[in-house]
Amino acid sequence: MHPTTNLLFTTFIIISIASSSQLVHALAPQPQHAHGGGCIPAERAALLSFHKGITSDSAHVLASWHGHDCCQWRGVSCSNQTCHVIKLHLRNTSPGLYTAGSCSDANSLVGEISPSLLSLNHLQHLDLSMNCLLGPNGHIPQFLGSMENLRYLNLSGMTFTGRVPSQLGNLTKLQHLDLGKGYYCGMYSTDITWLTKLPLLQYLSMNTINLSRIADWPHTLNMVPSLRVINLAECSLDTASQSLPYLNLTKLEKLDLSENNLDHSIASCWFWKVTSLKYLSLSVNQLFGKLPDVLGNMTSLKVLDLSDNNLNKTGNLKNLLINLCHLEILDLSHNSMNGDILVLMEGLQCAPEKLQELHLSDNEFMGTLPNVVGEFGSLNILDMCNNNLVGLIPLGLWNLVRLTHLDLSMNHLHGNVPTEIGALTALTYLVIFSNNLTGSIPAELGKLKHLTILSLRDNKITGPIPPEVMHLTSLTTLDLSSNLLNGSVPNELGYLKNMVGLDLSNNHLSGVITEEHFANLKSLKGISLSSNSLRIVVDSDWHSPFSLHIADLASCQIGPLFPAWLQQLRGITYLDISSTGLVDKFPGWFWYTFSQAIYLNMSNNQISGSLPAHLDGMALEELYLSSNRLTGSIPSLLTNITMLDISNNNFSGIIPSNFEASQLELLIVYSNRIVGSIPESICKLQQLFYLDLSNNFLEGEIPHCFDIQKLQCLVLSNNSLSGKFPAFLQNNTNMEFLDLAWNKLSGRLPTWIGDLRNLGFVLLSHNAFSDNIPVGITTLKYLQYLDLSSNNFSGAVPWHLSNLTFMNVWSHGIQSDRDGTWSIRRYIFSGYKRTTTCVW
Repeated sequence: MHPTTNLLFTTFIIISIASSSQLVHALAPQPQHAHGGGCIPAERAALLSFHKGITSDSAHVLASWHGHDCCQWRGVSCSNQTCHVIKLHLRNTSPGLYTAGSCSDANSLVGEISPSLLSLNHLQHLDLSMNCLLGPNGHIPQFLGSMENLRYLNLSGMTFTGRVPSQLGNLTKLQHLDLGKGYYCGMYSTDITWLTKLPLLQYLSMNTINLSRIADWPHTLNMVPSLRVINLAECSLDTASQSLPYLNLTKLEKLDLSENNLDHSIASCWFWKVTSLKYLSLSVNQLFGKLPDVLGNMTSLKVLDLSDNNLNKTGNLKNLLINLCHLEILDLSHNSMNGDILVLMEGLQCAPEKLQELHLSDNEFMGTLPNVVGEFGSLNILDMCNNNLVGLIPLGLWNLVRLTHLDLSMNHLHGNVPTEIGALTALTYLVIFSNNLTGSIPAELGKLKHLTILSLRDNKITGPIPPEVMHLTSLTTLDLSSNLLNGSVPNELGYLKNMVGLDLSNNHLSGVITEEHFANLKSLKGISLSSNSLRIVVDSDWHSPFSLHIADLASCQIGPLFPAWLQQLRGITYLDISSTGLVDKFPGWFWYTFSQAIYLNMSNNQISGSLPAHLDGMALEELYLSSNRLTGSIPSLLTNITMLDISNNNFSGIIPSNFEASQLELLIVYSNRIVGSIPESICKLQQLFYLDLSNNFLEGEIPHCFDIQKLQCLVLSNNSLSGKFPAFLQNNTNMEFLDLAWNKLSGRLPTWIGDLRNLGFVLLSHNAFSDNIPVGITTLKYLQYLDLSSNNFSGAVPWHLSNLTFMNVWSHGIQSDRDGTWSIRRYIFSGYKRTTTCVW
C-alpha cells in the first residue's frame, strides 16, 4: 500500500472511532442531573430527608444544605464522572474535651441516622463520628449493613448502646470500620464472627465496646488476614493468651489492647510472632512476668507501650531491645521493672537517632544516669521520674537539643543544676523535684523561653530566685517550694503574664510582697507563699489583675486587720490565711465574699468574736479555725461540711443536736468551754473517722453510736463523762487511737478490745475501771502506748503483754497528765513509732 494511502486510511479509522464513541455516548442513558447543577435529584432528596432527622445543629454544619447542587454542600462529595454521591463526611471536628460524642456537646449534630441514606447507592465513604445521632433507641442502625458499596464507615465517638449489629458483615467491600471511642459506651457484642465476611478489611477499631463474653476473639481476627490495624482498647478482654495454630495476620502493623483486664504472663500472649507489627500497646492491664525473648525479633516496631502493668522481671532487657532499630517510642512506665539504667540505655543503641520518646517513670531502675544518653539526639521526651537513680545529672544530657519534656523527679540525684541547661532551648517541661539537688538556680534557665512548666521543689537548692526568670514568658507553672531559697521574691515575677500557678512555699524567703509582684499576672489562678517570712503589703484600693481559685498565704503577715484586698478574692475555692498575724473580728463582708470557698483555714491567729448562727449558702467542705479567740456557741453545721476544726477557742454552750452534715469525716472541738452531754444525733455521722471533744466540760454517758463504724481516732479525754466502756467501739475495727482518760468511766474493760486489731494508742487513765485487765488486750500487735494508770484494776498484769511485737514495758517511768496526750495525738496519721509504752 502506498504510504500516502496508508496515512489517509489510518486517519479515517481514527475519525471513525471518535465519531462512533461520540454516537454511543450520545445514545447512552445519562444521569438525571438537577436543573443547572451536577446533583442527582433522587440523591439530593435522600440527603434532605437525612437533614430532617437532625434535630439540633448548633454549629450550623448543615447551613449550606440548600440549593439544587448537593455536590456543593458541606460534607458531600460526588463522583466527577457520574455525579453520584460517593462520600458523606460530617465528623464533628471540634468536640469538647469532656463532652465529645455526647448530646451536650455544642458542636454535635443531634438526631438520628435516617434510612434515606439507603438511596445513596454509590456511597463509599460515611463518617458521622463524634456526633449524637443516636435515634430513638440509641442503637447502631441495622440498615447500614445494606449499604453494600461502603469502603469506609466511621461511627466512633457516639454513645450508642446495645448490641453491635452483625448485619455490618454484609459490607463486603469495607476496608475501614471504626465503631469505638464511645464515651460512656454501652455497646457490646457476644459474637464477632461477622468480621470474617469482610475480606478487604484493613482497619478495625471497636475500642470501648464490651467484648468480655468472646473468648476466642484472636481466632476470629486471625481469619481476616487483610487487617493492618486492630484497636480493641477498653473492651473488657480478660485474656490474650490464646494459642493460634497458625498465623494469618502477616500484614498487621498496629495492635492496641490497652486498658483491658489482661491478667496473665505477658510472655503467653498470642501476638509475639507477628513480626510485621510497628505499633503495640498493652498499657493499663495486669500483665506480669518477664518479656519474651521473641520480642527481639519484632524488628519493625516503632512504638512499644507496656506501661501500667505489673512487669517486674526485666530479664535480659538489653538483648531484647538491641535489634529494635526503628523504635521511636518506648514506654515502660508504671511497672516495677529494675536493673541498671546503663544496661537499658545500651540496649537502645541501635536506634539513637530514631528514638523520640523514652518513658521509664515509676519503676525501680537504679544506677547513675549515663552520659550515653546524650547520643539520643532525636529525643523529644525523657521521663525517668520515680526510680532509684543516683549521682549527678550527666553533662551529656545537654546535647539533647530537641528535648521538649524532661522529668527526672523523685530520684536520688545530687549536685547542682548545671548551667549547661540553658542549651536545651526547646524545653517546654522541666521537672526535677524530690531529689537532693544543691547549689543555686542557674541564671541560664532564663534562656528556656518556651518553658511552660518548671518544678524544682523538694530539693536543697539555696540562694535567691534569679531575676532572669522574667525571660520565661511562656511559663504557666513555677514550683520552687520546699527548698532553702533565701532573699526576697524578685519583682520580675510580675512580668510572667501567662503564669497560672506559682508555688514558693516552705523556703527561707523574706521581705515584702507588693502589687508590683502581681502587676501583669493576669492568668494567675493559684499561689502559695506559705511557710516563709514574707509580708504582703498592697494599697487598700488595689485592683487585682487576676481571679484566684487557690491562695495559700499561711504564715505570711497580712494583719493585724483583715486587709481590704481579700474582698477581691471572690470566687476563690481554697484560702489558707492561718498564722498570718490577724488580730481582728470577721468583717461583715467576709462570709459573703468567700461563699464559694470549699476550703478555709484561719487557724493560729487572734480572731475574736463569734461565728454567724447559720452559714447557709456556703459551699464549705473544710473549715479550720483552731487556736483563735472565738466565742459564742457552735453554729449549725453546713450540710456539705466534711472537716471541721474549731479547737482551742472559747466556744461555749452545748454541741448542736441538729447534725445534718452527713458527710462529716473529721470533727475537732477540743479545748473549748462546751457543756452538756454528747448528743445522740452525733450517731448520724456515719462517715466520721476522727472525733476529738477532749478538754471540755461534757458529762453524761457516751452515746451508743453503733452506726459509726469508720472511726480511727476517738479522743474524749478530760471531761466528766460517765458510764461504761463504749460498746459501739466493737464495730470499729479500724480504730487506731483511743483516748478516754480523765473521765468518770467505770466497770470492766470488755474482752473484745483485743478485736480492735489496729489499735496503736490506748489511754484510759484516771477513770474508775475495775476488775482484771482483759487478756484480749495482748492481741493488739500494733500497740505502742498503753496507759491504764489511776483506775481500780485488780489481779495480775497479763504476762502476755511481754509478747507484743513492739513492746517496751515502763512500769513507773511515765506519768500521764491532762496535757500529755495531745502530743501523742500527732502520731495518728503520721506513722507510728514502733515502740510500745505501758503506763500503770
